Amino acid sequence: MPHFTVVPVEDKTLPSYDSLEGINWVDHRDSGHSYPGHLDTVSSDGHGSHKEDSPFLNSSDSSPKRNDYYDRNLALFEEELDIRPKVSSLLSRLVSYTNITQGAKEHEEAESAESSKRKIPKSPNMGTLMGVYLPCLQNIFGIILFLRLTWIVGIAGIMQSLLIVLMCCSCTMLTAISMSAIATNGVVPAGGAYFMISRSLGPEFGGAVGLCFYLGTTFAAAMYILGAIEILLSYIFPMAAIFHTSDAHGGDSAMLNNMRVYGTICLGLMALVVLVGVRYVNKFASLFLACVIISIVSIYVGAVKSIISPPEFPICMLGNRTLVRHMFDECGKNITTGNTTVHSKLWQNFCSLGNASDPHCDEYFLQNNVTEIKGIPGLASGIIRDNLWGSYLEKGEILEKASQPTVDVHGSLENFYLYVSADITTSFTLLVGIFFPSATGIMAGSNRSGDLKDAQRSIPVGTILAITTTSLVYFSSVVLFGACIEGVVLRDKFGDAVNRNLIVGTLSWPSPWVIVIGSFFSTVGAGLQSLTGAPRLLQAIAKDNIIPFLRVFGHGKANGEPTWALLLTTLIAELGILIASLDMVAPILSMFFLMCYLFVNLACAVQTLLRTPNWRPRFKYYHWALSFLGMSMCLALMFISSWYYAIVAMGIAGMIYKYIEYQGAEKEWGDGIRGLSLSGARYALLRLEAGPPHTKNWRPQLLVLLKLDEDLHVKYPRLLTFASQLKAGKGLTIVGSVIQGNFLDSYGETQASEQAIKNMMEIEKVKGFCQVVVAAKVREGISHLIQSCGLGGMKHNAVVMGWPYGWRQSEDPGAWKTFINTVRCTTAAHLALMVPKNVSFYPSNHERFAEGHIDVWWIVHDGGMLMLLPFLLKQHKVWRKCKMRIFTVAQMDDNSIQMKKDLATFLYQLRIEAEVEVVEMHDSDISAYTYERTLMMEQRSQMLRQMRLSSAERDREAQLVKDRHSMIHMSSLYSDEEDELGEPVAERIQMTWTKEKLNGERRIRNNAPENFRELISIKPDQSNVRRMHTAVKLNEVIVNRSHDAKLVLLNMPGPPKNSEGDENYMEFLEVLTEGLERVLLVRGGGREVITIYS
Repeated sequence: MPHFTVVPVEDKTLPSYDSLEGINWVDHRDSGHSYPGHLDTVSSDGHGSHKEDSPFLNSSDSSPKRNDYYDRNLALFEEELDIRPKVSSLLSRLVSYTNITQGAKEHEEAESAESSKRKIPKSPNMGTLMGVYLPCLQNIFGIILFLRLTWIVGIAGIMQSLLIVLMCCSCTMLTAISMSAIATNGVVPAGGAYFMISRSLGPEFGGAVGLCFYLGTTFAAAMYILGAIEILLSYIFPMAAIFHTSDAHGGDSAMLNNMRVYGTICLGLMALVVLVGVRYVNKFASLFLACVIISIVSIYVGAVKSIISPPEFPICMLGNRTLVRHMFDECGKNITTGNTTVHSKLWQNFCSLGNASDPHCDEYFLQNNVTEIKGIPGLASGIIRDNLWGSYLEKGEILEKASQPTVDVHGSLENFYLYVSADITTSFTLLVGIFFPSATGIMAGSNRSGDLKDAQRSIPVGTILAITTTSLVYFSSVVLFGACIEGVVLRDKFGDAVNRNLIVGTLSWPSPWVIVIGSFFSTVGAGLQSLTGAPRLLQAIAKDNIIPFLRVFGHGKANGEPTWALLLTTLIAELGILIASLDMVAPILSMFFLMCYLFVNLACAVQTLLRTPNWRPRFKYYHWALSFLGMSMCLALMFISSWYYAIVAMGIAGMIYKYIEYQGAEKEWGDGIRGLSLSGARYALLRLEAGPPHTKNWRPQLLVLLKLDEDLHVKYPRLLTFASQLKAGKGLTIVGSVIQGNFLDSYGETQASEQAIKNMMEIEKVKGFCQVVVAAKVREGISHLIQSCGLGGMKHNAVVMGWPYGWRQSEDPGAWKTFINTVRCTTAAHLALMVPKNVSFYPSNHERFAEGHIDVWWIVHDGGMLMLLPFLLKQHKVWRKCKMRIFTVAQMDDNSIQMKKDLATFLYQLRIEAEVEVVEMHDSDISAYTYERTLMMEQRSQMLRQMRLSSAERDREAQLVKDRHSMIHMSSLYSDEEDELGEPVAERIQMTWTKEKLNGERRIRNNAPENFRELISIKPDQSNVRRMHTAVKLNEVIVNRSHDAKLVLLNMPGPPKNSEGDENYMEFLEVLTEGLERVLLVRGGGREVITIYS
């Protein structure tokens, strides 16, 4: 562990952010520093499209620099601290960031000046239990459990009911696994499934599925309201019905009309509550949840109690047919009171009194006996054997008990209303569609991610636990219902056989009213929650501005409440109310939810298969196969429950998709479809033309600069090996080389060079393209490659080139000048740069590191490249077992302990696992060694300058050299080993000596002793001394900590703005990397390449 010293520091944290997508725009300048303005910043337009200007920010030297920039330990980086800030400065700004709270504005829309005036949100503090688990329970448990599950068990039987529950719960569990992976892949602001799908699959899919999810939530509100009205009119206040049947066969239509009237009234009242006091909806949520839990507990208690004393709910049977109990008082044909026997009310219902001596009775009534059986035989009765298998019914079919004796004769149709009959035709597929809404609600946790203390832990744990709990409740309820309740009672949807009691209530303890009241309030609460959530979802879609005609619904009251969205939601929910049948509405919302879940699974599968660099979920228990299985189950359930509803839902989603596509979605959210587009052709290239990729989609698209030897063979293939390990076959790789000469004379050589490079790419398993250019000067050819490689969106964003070994020994400065010119070109083009030093020591693709470390020395922040590259390398089998260590440098005014905590938090949000160490570098006096080394460097530079002649003299000297048949060929050394000097045969040029030439030669020789005396008396420049001090001190620290590392990644300082110091710059880099076996010098491209967001 490093030694830490705590020193007091000033808090320089900025009060707010103007825009924070990842870290796209952070004002890295300290408060007291004057700067020209935003022309010298790297900024974002709010959509991930970066606006980058000068490669050397704050290039005007007129502004005075603070003494802080002359920090001795960071002097090498002082010219670029405006855009590449100290790590401590970056972390101090990041640490004040908290998750965006739920509400009107998403973090990616902070484009206006109003965003800077927003108050800092309260720190989220909800845990797994209150923030995810209980809200998911409340949303999953719904009206279906209380009103329809007993009926499903009666119709389908225990075995098929268990299959239905298994299918639905497995679908939601697989979706929850995919959702957990997406939700833990960074910070997920409010928006739930819509946010996850739109940011993973793009605005077209996001808009289509977002609207389907909105419609599903809206129809869920209608379903809950219809359920509440059914409980009210059937079990609480039956006398409140407005419409009554005029004949015995019109009961269904009267009930539907009552549902429409009361449902509309209830919907209006709920919308008013949501409009006026939405805060009270959230406050009463716990009360509604308590109602659900109490009701479920009462069912279990009643089931256990039925073993000893089953509740008394007798069923009256005529033969094997079930009778409507509230139509008579006594279950018998005759009643004996004292010594008198009279006909019962049941007899009067079946027999007409046209002639008192000869009444006309129903034939079936006369031929069969009236018997009474137990409606709730109890858990120990063995009734479970009769309820194992299904008994599907046609509409109007009378409920019959097969084991009861009967005489099969036709009865009168006029008495049909006295029997309990099926109101709809049932099938397995219909039951699946009706039950599935009781498995939805798994998004409640992700919707609250902005309020969670640790969303990346709470969402997976809470959601999966909630689904497990509800699944166990459903499985056990199916078994308990089938083991305790008579089959004909289970198939009685509205409780007509048990005197209009709620079927599940007959089993509860201590009274059926516990279930009736509890289910009523829980249903009302669920309806309010749906009416609260749906308008906010529509508002989020409208504010994303991907569907122009919905723009008006993004506005609301001054406090952000979505008034217009609530109005539209109420109107759509009214359509569901007018359907008036719970069994008809349930399959509709099943379609919309299933489509939403389908695309959640698709998003997870696409991201996993693409292996995008930003795909680093903290939830590790996912797999693309599970996501595809979940997606297949969703699709299958859609067509199983209702194939025509499925086609309609998919048609709606398809039309919305095409509408957004034709309108031109201007949003770029780093979606997976964009990642797929990189491997497409014309259509994908046109899509990629829209703008630079989002931070989440950024991966190194490499331009590898190679050097060929005289035989046109790749001189250092390990550069290609490094590229293949970094890319792992993903993204774009362009391998470029420059041939010096004339294109007209070198076409054949170019073709041979391309073929040699392609062969080496195939050997090193580099998937990419090759491009060889011919140029008069090598540095011009490299500049052309940097500018022109790629097509449309398929362009490189990073350059890999080798280190010019032997530059000190070379008499020709062209070697290192080409290198520095390439560094400047990449900086000007806003491209990242990687320089593997000692690349011949890098591992081949066949080697494996069984252990070791990849050390990252994060000295200044220039976009996160240093964080991303080790993560990408560790995806390859060569580096997989290496551990990552991140070192950052603390100065005297930095709190190293706080820096370590902030850096650990930052890495946690980035989902990168690494050891963190903060190295303290105290200000120390410049050593004699540093001074001496600087002096030697400047003396050498001065000597080389004096050896160079004036322009005119150089021309004359060239003629002399040619006449002596020797010429130094200007070769480019932008690769890894010592420079090669070409030796072309020069054309013989005859030359005549003149007097002027002879005098020039003598003058040069006579000045040599004087120049030598100047070299001895030279004093080193103080800025060079400071830079050398930085290089020496950093090198000491790096070698001390990372001498045994398998790879060291290091910020590469930028070249000096004044080209006169180029040779000194090369010396600084040599000193900085001395004593290290494998070094990767890295420069960012001026944009963020890593983000904490999903």
